[in-house]
Amino acid sequence: MKEELRNGIKLVIFDCDGVLIDSEGPSCRATAQLARSLGVAISDEEGLARFAGKALPQVVRELEAELGRPLPPGTPAQMRENLVRLMQQGAHPVPGAVELLKALAARGVPVRVGSNSSMAEMDAKFGSTGMDRLLVRQNIHSAADMGQPKPDPAVYLHGAAEEGVKPEEVVVVEDSDTGADAARRAGMSCILLRPKSHPLPPYWPVEGFVRVSHLDEVMSLLEPKLAASL
Repeated sequence: MKEELRNGIKLVIFDCDGVLIDSEGPSCRATAQLARSLGVAISDEEGLARFAGKALPQVVRELEAELGRPLPPGTPAQMRENLVRLMQQGAHPVPGAVELLKALAARGVPVRVGSNSSMAEMDAKFGSTGMDRLLVRQNIHSAADMGQPKPDPAVYLHGAAEEGVKPEEVVVVEDSDTGADAARRAGMSCILLRPKSHPLPPYWPVEGFVRVSHLDEVMSLLEPKLAASL
């Protein structure tokens, strides 16, 4: 199957972590550190491989299953507060993200965000990087706050419905297997940001899915697939 986006794209929905904000590494390392403090033997590198793209409730369930006991009361809330503080102190845009958002705006392509992060986390991330000036807050959607984290496609379907477009008219920009699976389940195209040296998801290939190694590849792929009305 040839890797190619569908024609007639009317909306781009971005994941947040690892696509717009370079927060996946710091967040997963912080989670790994917490896991070690609870008695789970896991390195920072293993934490990145294990927790990337997963919503906090799923991470909590995995840790509790491994420990064989519930986490101390208030631990999930404390984890979220720690992540917000971490992002306020040191979030950075993914290389090429700012330039891509500006190029899409100049071209008149509608943009939304659909993330497993909470709105509080995204406010911190986008605010500390200045990317809040490039994004409309009402177009930012939190799967965590909806209670339907990826790979549930709900956050992407919600973004499409809010924009008034069909799922097949949407392309999602993702970096994780979990997020790309949500796009697949939603019936949307997907641009997977992933180095060629890293493995593809087990469900690959998928119609309308392509892989890029850098965000500066996105506009050239997207331009010929945009709807004539844009």
